[in-house]
Amino acid sequence: MRLSNIAKSIVGGLAAGATAAVTAVQDNVLTTGEGVTIVLAVLGAWGIVYAVPNRPKTEA
Repeated sequence: MRLSNIAKSIVGGLAAGATAAVTAVQDNVLTTGEGVTIVLAVLGAWGIVYAVPNRPKTEA
């Protein structure tokens, strides 16, 4: 499996994790529940985005 096949999943997971992290630290405190939410956002995004197939390449 090449990196290009899973790149969209990695980027999606990082984006979801970053969004959850920014939201969680608005009060300058990261609780255990917020940490779990960040991890679940990353894992959920990886699973969902990885399950969606890439568009087939068209010949130009």
